[in-house]
Amino acid sequence: MGTIGRLAAASLVFASLPGSAWAASAGMVDLTAHWVGYAGLAIFVTAYALVIAEENLHMRKSKPVVVAAGLMWVLIAIHYAGIGQADAAGQAVRHVLLEYGELMLFLLVAMTYVNCLEERGVFDTLRSWLVRSGFSYRQLFWITGWLAFFISPIADNMTTALLMCAVVLAVGAGQPRFIAPSCVNIVVAANAGGAFSPFGDITTLMVWQKGIVPFGDFFLLFVPSVVNYLVPAAIMHFALPTGAPPPRDEVVRMKDGAKTIMALFGLTIFMAVSAHSFLHMPPVLGMMTGLGFLKVFAYVLKKRPRPHGEPPYDIFRKIARVEWDTLLFFYGVMMCVGALGVIGYLGNMSHLLYGQLGATPANIIIGLLSAILDNIPLMFAVLTMQPDMGLGQWLLITLTAGVGGSILSIGSAAGVALMGQARGIYTFASHLKWSWAVALGYAASILVHMALNARYF
Repeated sequence: MGTIGRLAAASLVFASLPGSAWAASAGMVDLTAHWVGYAGLAIFVTAYALVIAEENLHMRKSKPVVVAAGLMWVLIAIHYAGIGQADAAGQAVRHVLLEYGELMLFLLVAMTYVNCLEERGVFDTLRSWLVRSGFSYRQLFWITGWLAFFISPIADNMTTALLMCAVVLAVGAGQPRFIAPSCVNIVVAANAGGAFSPFGDITTLMVWQKGIVPFGDFFLLFVPSVVNYLVPAAIMHFALPTGAPPPRDEVVRMKDGAKTIMALFGLTIFMAVSAHSFLHMPPVLGMMTGLGFLKVFAYVLKKRPRPHGEPPYDIFRKIARVEWDTLLFFYGVMMCVGALGVIGYLGNMSHLLYGQLGATPANIIIGLLSAILDNIPLMFAVLTMQPDMGLGQWLLITLTAGVGGSILSIGSAAGVALMGQARGIYTFASHLKWSWAVALGYAASILVHMALNARYF
């Protein structure tokens, strides 16, 4: 059902769009009714179908989209070479590559820091404290939810969700009535927390790096994000079991250098914000400088005395453990969507959604689609289309694309990861049971945003 729904949605979004007299990129030829356009669309839909079937095929999601990206741009290049405009396709692909390069290096640094913090036992220390705390089931429900909400703006939402889910599984063994709603709660909280921070989600990062929404203005979404989390959490609270799990005696302590790495991570984020806000440089410059600081500290850590049996600290192993499949998936998706823009499909999509329906309905619909389709290609498509919208509408699409995926378990990386971690307890069906409550939170957050930030519309 999930695969068919996603594939059908992708086909409807692109293939059924009305014809348009203009292409998405200025000076580019409209190829939507040309064989190149049809072939490119077929390649993209086929690749995305393989991505959706990743769990069944056991083929990493980056593989089909990287191949599809290459094939789509080759077709475009062949066509432009045939009409004597060989440089046009090259300039277009370089533009997309530059955007991806900034995003990839930014994420590389953030993921490396998260890997270092995990290896130094920062997350395990937090988990062990919660496990031995003696909190009740309902208290743990709220604590893990709020922690997911406030950790995800700094760490990515999938890492945050996995950490909190580990706590829930450790203390809730034999209590599926506690584990399943808590997993739903964690997914909603992690996605909502990421929506008001430039670092909290790939979609917010893309909007910030594009320069559309200033760093400080993202925090206008804080209250709507809180509402998005609170509404379903308050509803699920009454379905939780009473009482408390038996306390545990597990004690985990952070390793040498953990606090310094946390401080360096904070400094790195400060440098990224400062580079963008004050120096008008790409944020990735601050992030890469912070990676340099981390590498220097890793050398110091390597030279320090260490416990018997602990290998020398190697920062390049932490870099190697970065989710390269995810980074390459982003490459394939962004290149595919960029190709669809050059072909002209995104221009048609912009005309249909933003020209005919209007910005507010279009942004709400795109948020709902993110429960079925991945929000990254959807947001990159909007950024490529560049619809004429004010700050309030750009904040709206940032909010809806960030939290819309919470409606279904397959709508976000956090949900998919937790289905694997709590296999058999947190499932598509157990999440679907509460989808109506999550949808209420989605609607409430939109209304709160439009009320509180009305002056920006």
